[in-house]
Amino acid sequence: MATFHLVNFGCRASQADGSSLKRQLLEAGLEESLSAQASHFAVLNTCTVTASADAEVRQIIRRIHRANPECRILVTGCYAQRAPEEIAKLPGVAWVVGNSHKHSVAELLAKSSGAAAAARVLTAASGNGATADVQPLVPIGNQREETADECEGNDSVRVSGAQVLVGEIAEEFHFAPVFSDDRTRPTLKVQDGCDARCSFCVIPAVRGSSRSLAPDMVVAQVRELTAQGSKEIVLSGINLGSYGRDLEPRTTFLALVERILAETRVARLRISSIEPMDVSREWIQLVAKGPGMPRHSPVPLQAGPARALRAMTRRYWARHYAERILAIHEAISGCGIGADVMVGFPGETDDDHATSLRFIESLPFTYLHIFPYSARPGTPAASRPGQINGRIARERSREIRAVIDAKRRNFLASLVGTKLSALTLEETEEGARAALSTNYVKVALPGAEVPANSLLDIRIGRAHGGVLYGYPEDSRATASVQT
Repeated sequence: MATFHLVNFGCRASQADGSSLKRQLLEAGLEESLSAQASHFAVLNTCTVTASADAEVRQIIRRIHRANPECRILVTGCYAQRAPEEIAKLPGVAWVVGNSHKHSVAELLAKSSGAAAAARVLTAASGNGATADVQPLVPIGNQREETADECEGNDSVRVSGAQVLVGEIAEEFHFAPVFSDDRTRPTLKVQDGCDARCSFCVIPAVRGSSRSLAPDMVVAQVRELTAQGSKEIVLSGINLGSYGRDLEPRTTFLALVERILAETRVARLRISSIEPMDVSREWIQLVAKGPGMPRHSPVPLQAGPARALRAMTRRYWARHYAERILAIHEAISGCGIGADVMVGFPGETDDDHATSLRFIESLPFTYLHIFPYSARPGTPAASRPGQINGRIARERSREIRAVIDAKRRNFLASLVGTKLSALTLEETEEGARAALSTNYVKVALPGAEVPANSLLDIRIGRAHGGVLYGYPEDSRATASVQT
């Protein structure tokens, strides 16, 4: 039986894509391998949000080829959509499949391996019974360059021996079910693409315009994951606030979440992130009072100065952002509040950086994702003057990290002695079973005999070295916690 090894990169939406790919490949008759060294195929589901993300993919491709020259590598995802020819020239790459054709990956490998279930899998993946126009493959050593006439109409070309399938991103939402065979917190992608056009971001070019999964299908998928035993489900998308604007009749992300909570038995429904302009009073009330909503609000910031936000084409001002964060903090006790912060955007001055530092210090963040600006080809920001030296960007990152580290320590200390609802994970923390609290904090449970995927109340005993330690509130009930 043909084997595959899947490697996922990037955001929650990309992780959800990877879970769907895995399900399709298994249903196509392929067997998963834990390592690429002994696998027939390696599937890399890529990210391209930064230059370092691209470099990591290239490094892993070379590593796989060195370890297993016979392994045929298929590269898909955002990097594949953006720079297919660049990837196709790397040794060992047999296929480059953009996001435009990601739903065809299982059929490609099934045809190549001789698995019989390819047509059934592709029909399920496309959601509309359509099949991709995919040409039969030949061994890598015997491939030849196709002419323009041969490629016309099927988006397929040969580059340096690799088959490249990249085209325009379709307007429909290509849905494939996910499953939670190896994750305690499965991610369900309900929205894809983005219409915002931030000046630094390449995602609209590689994922297309905003499009949504129909509410009925979302509810059905949540029910299926819940039936499989998932206690917490994470809803993801590129821009969740734009959910439903492309549907008929139009709807909203708020309405979708309210429907999920009303019509399913999901114990906890977490979201990957929501833009500040979509944090309405109604949304805050839902997070504060809705059953099944964790005390957690990830709201991207990017920068503090008005000048920087304007240059980034962000659709809010710092004072509007602050109002929403403070409203969350006031309404939701102990809420975990996170943000994405970019450093080194072109033209960023020392004064701009100082403004961002003061702004971050003034707000009740509990964690930040800090990342240096990375010029993405084709984006307006890539050609802006005033590109920042990498050393300066790294120093500014360290200064922001010092601020958030102090905030984090104070937040963890405030949780000592409190009771938190948490979900136990497959992983460990400091050698003990780890759990993720409702407010997005990892907790170590030394000595607790609790299986993964258990939802329970934890009493926090201490905080040390950036880690919380706790124990199940009713230790006598530990052994009977449902899995």
